[in-house]
Amino acid sequence: YAMLLSLIFLVVLVAAVVGFVFRHEIKTNFESNLNLALRDYNVTADRHSEAVDTIQRTLHCCGVQNYSDWERTEYFTQKGIPQSCCKSQDDCSEEDLKDPSKAKLKVFVDGCFFLVTSTMESKMSVVAGISFGIACFQLVGIILACCLSQYITNNQYEMV
Repeated sequence: YAMLLSLIFLVVLVAAVVGFVFRHEIKTNFESNLNLALRDYNVTADRHSEAVDTIQRTLHCCGVQNYSDWERTEYFTQKGIPQSCCKSQDDCSEEDLKDPSKAKLKVFVDGCFFLVTSTMESKMSVVAGISFGIACFQLVGIILACCLSQYITNNQYEMV
């Protein structure tokens, strides 16, 4: 049991170190994937399009860097900026969303990449604290399992 807990502890430790060391690559990869999701938005109405809509609605953002990122997509030529970028769903018409100058007043202008990464970074202290707490419990479990093993080997039961 102590060996299994030690293995899990080491795997989590390695994952945390790798995540910290490669955090810039993770950001770059996330940005490129978000750009790809915008480029392929609603072509197939897949999970990526739903994820983009959810991010834009939840964080009140639009596009990767800003709302004008949508102007370089195929979706913009057909329908304009998506409804998920609108500040108010009642006040966004398709004609407004096709005109970038009108859309600027009706959609969120901030990009999602900065908001997602800043939200993740602000929550990292909470994640690190919870992870540290779980690691402490694992270490206590490892120590107690070793103590129990030692106690069992030192106090052999009498043969009846």
